[in-house]
Amino acid sequence: MADLTKEELMAAEDRRPVRVAVPEWGGDCWLLPMGGDDRDAFDQWATENTRCDEPNWRGLRAQLVAACLCDSGGELFGFTDAEILALGQKSAAALDRLFEVAQRINRITDKDLDELEKNSPSGPNDGPG
Repeated sequence: MADLTKEELMAAEDRRPVRVAVPEWGGDCWLLPMGGDDRDAFDQWATENTRCDEPNWRGLRAQLVAACLCDSGGELFGFTDAEILALGQKSAAALDRLFEVAQRINRITDKDLDELEKNSPSGPNDGPG
């Protein structure tokens, strides 16, 4: 492999949408891998909205999926907090399928989620928002 210049690195197309079949919803969805800043924002949300005294992952699937859902061209949908709550009420099978792909394309492992939980402040959780 060749050494990259700064210009080549910055020009690299490293975030391509991934198609996921969602039969529960009657079609396909697209997920865009997060950029570094988006991943940091997700990690911060997870740290602030889970708690270490008692596992509480409410809203986690919807939050990650919403951060990645896009159109086929890679334009993010930009869910509001209320829409993320509503997304969390959709089929668990569909959300799990999308969540697993979002985890994979963003290299978010179960170990990463456990670490976020350990670093969370203790206290009540009202879900996303």
